Amino acid sequence: MRDLRFRHAARTTTLGTAALIAALSLTACQSGSTEPAGGSGDPAAQAPAAGTSAAPVADTGTETTGKPGTTDSGSGDGKDSGSSAVRPAAKPAAEPADSSGKGGTGTSPATCTGADTKLTITSVPRPVNHMLLTVTNTGSTSCSAYSYPFLRFGEAQSVPQVVEDSVPQSVVVLAPGESAYTGVMTSSADGSGTGGYSAKDLTVGFQGRDGGSAGPMVNVPLGKKVYVDSTLAVTYWQTDMDDALMY
Repeated sequence: MRDLRFRHAARTTTLGTAALIAALSLTACQSGSTEPAGGSGDPAAQAPAAGTSAAPVADTGTETTGKPGTTDSGSGDGKDSGSSAVRPAAKPAAEPADSSGKGGTGTSPATCTGADTKLTITSVPRPVNHMLLTVTNTGSTSCSAYSYPFLRFGEAQSVPQVVEDSVPQSVVVLAPGESAYTGVMTSSADGSGTGGYSAKDLTVGFQGRDGGSAGPMVNVPLGKKVYVDSTLAVTYWQTDMDDALMY
């Protein structure tokens, strides 16, 4: 009876041992056939490449340029990576100097005066009661004829009024040998003028840039007596005689 119980216990132990061995064998088989996610069962294929970190790289949303330390956002090692990095603005070119070499607007021509010009006055058939005053540059350099001339017929105490509508678009500049013109209305055609008198002398003065007198008055021969009254008027200097006689 005791031998029967012993054999039964031994058999139970043998079956338990066999079941344990089978379970261990099955676990070993399953472990050897299962591959990690995203790779092969070959350990060499799963190992990280030399010189790189095995840790996963976070997705920053920035596309790399393929060069170390650079991205298409302009960051990196400072070398040209073909990216859209901001570069310093180019230095503006220096402004060229003017022809005078002084960096300004240059020197304006001298003011025309009696010292470097010749003045003549002539009567014209049209318009009636008009004369044409001509100034010619007799100097060797250009000069500027500013505004209008100061005229004094005979012993007049004041200069004639000016025709404001005759203002030129720019100052009249005369090169050597060139001329400018002023129209002179000596008296009214309808007899409406007052204080008329006959003058046998004429003196002409030039204006400077500031409107003051430039040089002394110049005597201009009339050739004959000229009748003038309160409507006496002159135009601004013009480059064309027709423009001077249209007022």
